[in-house]
Amino acid sequence: MRKEQVDFIKNGKGFIAALDQSGGSTPKALKLYGVSEDAYSTEEEMFGLIHEMRTRVINAPAFSSDSILGAILFEQTMDRKVEDHYTADYLWEKKGVVPFLKIDKGLAEEVDGVQMMKLISNLDETLQRANERNIFGTKMRSVIKVANPEGIKKVVAQQFEIGKQILAAGLMPIIEPEVDIHSKDKEKSEELLKEEIINQLNALSENQNVMLKLTIPTVDNFYKELIDHPRVLRVVALSGGYAREEANKKLAANQGLIASFSRALSEGLYADQSEEEFNTRLKDSINGIYEASIT
Repeated sequence: MRKEQVDFIKNGKGFIAALDQSGGSTPKALKLYGVSEDAYSTEEEMFGLIHEMRTRVINAPAFSSDSILGAILFEQTMDRKVEDHYTADYLWEKKGVVPFLKIDKGLAEEVDGVQMMKLISNLDETLQRANERNIFGTKMRSVIKVANPEGIKKVVAQQFEIGKQILAAGLMPIIEPEVDIHSKDKEKSEELLKEEIINQLNALSENQNVMLKLTIPTVDNFYKELIDHPRVLRVVALSGGYAREEANKKLAANQGLIASFSRALSEGLYADQSEEEFNTRLKDSINGIYEASIT
């Protein structure tokens, strides 16, 4: 990890853009962008279209280190280029934005009220390639649906076990145990989750720091203890399905918590917009998320 990137993520003002839609979520992301499934007939064509969308976002004038600290990429995006530069290099060298990589392979079936991560095959190879592509850190997602203590404990243990493997490869892990915003006992799940995360953080050595990506909590400033923990570089929030306006409002009520939004970032962006319309809408989106992140 480059010290300047560590310092920028730790101390910078702004948010992390999630541009990591994968095979399962790409059709939905394209549909929201105004590209229907009949616009492509192969997976390669589909990923080509989503890369065009991501490139358009990254190239927009407002997408810069003035407001954005980092960007999370899908594995295929890491291996594609923007203006003859690999995407991670373009982000850092041209935009001043720190590149991250989504490494999970999706969710397992629900057991004990949670969905753990599927087995991440060839993880060591992926981490090696990430280093070769100048990636700074990684992101991996699990989902908590019910306040089941045993299930939540297993989710957090899996996240930190893989996180240590990522740290050993010289990369910064973003631990993401998402709590479903529609859960009937969301607040209780967050209480159990925080307890388990603190236990895992306290077991880390002084040279093992992580990032956390969490659902915006039900109780304002509930994660302050995590934000202030010496083993945590930064705590970021996912929008979790909230519309951008609501996500921004909830985020602004939590001091020190910054955004890592995907759907809320791209809301209102369409393929058939002119460059002026597209850039203006994206600028408004970025400005709103930025203001909520620094409140």
